[in-house]
Amino acid sequence: MNLRTLVLIAAVALAPAGAAHAVAEIQFWHSMSGPLGESAVAVIDQFNASQNVYRVAPVFKGDDEESVAAAIAAARAGKAPHIVQVSDAGTATILAAKKSIRPVHQMMAAAGEKFDARSYFPAVSGHYTDGRGKLLSLPFNGATPVFYYNKDAYRAAGLDPEHAPRTWPEVQQAALKVQESGATPCAFTTGWQSWVQVENLSAWHNQPVATRNNGFAGTDVKLKFNSELLIRHVSLLSSWMKSGLFTYAGRRNAAEAKFREGECAMLTSSSVAYAAMAKNARFPIGVAPLPYYDEFKGAPFNTVVGGASLWVMAGKKPVEYKGVAKFFSFLSRPEVQAAWVEETGSLPVTRAGAEQARKQGFYTRNPGAEASVTQMSKATADHSRGVRLGNLTQIRAVIDDELEAVWNRKKTPMEALDAAVERGNELLRLFARANPS
Repeated sequence: MNLRTLVLIAAVALAPAGAAHAVAEIQFWHSMSGPLGESAVAVIDQFNASQNVYRVAPVFKGDDEESVAAAIAAARAGKAPHIVQVSDAGTATILAAKKSIRPVHQMMAAAGEKFDARSYFPAVSGHYTDGRGKLLSLPFNGATPVFYYNKDAYRAAGLDPEHAPRTWPEVQQAALKVQESGATPCAFTTGWQSWVQVENLSAWHNQPVATRNNGFAGTDVKLKFNSELLIRHVSLLSSWMKSGLFTYAGRRNAAEAKFREGECAMLTSSSVAYAAMAKNARFPIGVAPLPYYDEFKGAPFNTVVGGASLWVMAGKKPVEYKGVAKFFSFLSRPEVQAAWVEETGSLPVTRAGAEQARKQGFYTRNPGAEASVTQMSKATADHSRGVRLGNLTQIRAVIDDELEAVWNRKKTPMEALDAAVERGNELLRLFARANPS
């Protein structure tokens, strides 16, 4: 059952109360455009139709950085929205505006809404909690990187289309067979290289990206990903680039189009890409967990949640917070979670939501899509919660710069990673000076 069907059901159920008027409007600023934005409006309409006391009003405020900056500026002027959607990269920024936000766990408790953070997957909730494990924001549109492969290309290369590579050396073996067979012009590509090949690869192996618990313990933090794991991995990808096994498509998600069009046989990218690729590809798509290096003890651990969460702004009336809490409880319902997954391909953020999607046959109809859930189901380890770093968007751009220098043979992997750490540390120092603890 999709979101729009649920909206109609809710509207019919509430028809007798149609004459009632909303007593509190809840402003919700977000950065969702296109189909995702349409789906978000549909789920908001569903909530509004389900009761006649509160009305959530969505307002598109531009891209992620623009939306957060606008919310913080509005808070300082006493005109903040009730809810603002913040991307994972903006978490440190919104947290730095301490007086402008109200932690979700406090707001839900004060509103009298039942709320158990343990209902969320640990790798999801852990990214948005404080030092005591209390949720600061509500996980919303989640994603994590997974491994995609073209089953037809695998068959043409003499590979078993029902068995994906588990480790990076196995990916290399598969890439060599694809190359030898000529099944596709390119063997492997990646989207979102900084997020996938640095942040998530590190978490997947429980290796630190930065000091101070990857930034969760404070802003006086330094990067340290120029270590054995990343030097080894970037060196491997560099060798693939030289031999034609790896094709670099760009910093964002252009690699997904190369895979979808059958140009590349294998891809690492966001789990949320699956729905569109499966709809438009002319071949069966295999989906599997991200590859790993089995020499690292305990690997694989968990990957990191991407996407965004919903933050509550401070200074609102109790009745308005009651409406926000009701809306958040609504979003957490298993049937709403399952419909959101079906509509958008997002990662279900609660266990009950994932189970509901499973019961409704989503993972049967989309074999392999459950790989993202598998990756997020484990308890987080010391360094696998992800990163909470100021200026993270700019740091990712620096990493992209330096990785591109490797792909273009201008720097060695070690030189590039050392430079990325040095340049990134300067951005962290700037953020710490602007936002003292």
